[in-house]
Amino acid sequence: MNSLRRKGLNTFSLIFRRIKLQGYWQHVIKVIAIGDVHGMWAEAWRALKLANAATNMCLPTQAVLDGRFQIILTGDLVHYKDYESYDNAVGERFDPYNKKHLKRAAKAQIREMYRFKDYVDKSKGNVRVILGNHDEDALTHDYGLVTRGGVEHNEFNPDEGGIAIPDDLKAWFLEMPREIIIHGVHFAHAGPLPSMQFFDDFFYNDRDTKHWWHEKPFLLGQAKHRFGVYGHTSMEDGIHIDKEHNFAMIDALPKRQYFEMILDEERLDYRAMKF
Repeated sequence: MNSLRRKGLNTFSLIFRRIKLQGYWQHVIKVIAIGDVHGMWAEAWRALKLANAATNMCLPTQAVLDGRFQIILTGDLVHYKDYESYDNAVGERFDPYNKKHLKRAAKAQIREMYRFKDYVDKSKGNVRVILGNHDEDALTHDYGLVTRGGVEHNEFNPDEGGIAIPDDLKAWFLEMPREIIIHGVHFAHAGPLPSMQFFDDFFYNDRDTKHWWHEKPFLLGQAKHRFGVYGHTSMEDGIHIDKEHNFAMIDALPKRQYFEMILDEERLDYRAMKF
């Protein structure tokens, strides 16, 4: 699994916010995929460092710069998942109606996103983030998202006392693809269908968005992908791999897990990694 050959081309095309890499790579590559972050940057950096994708200074390693390692995050960089994480960000018991708390929570996340964006910018195009529904809603505030525990995510909404995402981070978010395909392997935020990649009323009201992976796993095959890798739905028992239907659900950063693949046009090896 760890024996990798020299890089192929670093070129990729972006069409309708889709990235296709198959056909450009001449040799085997390693893909390191990390599920939804939701402000868990300490865990994300630890995963990247243990995967030899980031240095102790949070810079891309040579394997990333060479293109031998491809790093993909499934999105949702923003919005902590629970009160405890918000408490830690603001330094006291978090009050979602306290404007000072909202600003502190926003600034804590903005600081870490700038650190990660610097890593992305220095990666020569070999680190990519897929747009998540929370990322988009942090810009539009269209749906008033809340955690399962009922915490409202208003820290990036100026109308509610929060701070708007800075313009350069906003521009970065708007450039994020909604899906990536490498050697026939499909990476997206929520699932294999186009309707799962656009965060509208249908997305939020369709049961399949959250439950397709166990109620309709055949959808991956209908989408004609070789394999699929998705986030969005938290995996309470860690990364879920469906070998029969050829996909993995990897929203498992709280479980200290990321997903690793070795790929070329013929090879498809994968495993969940614990850190």
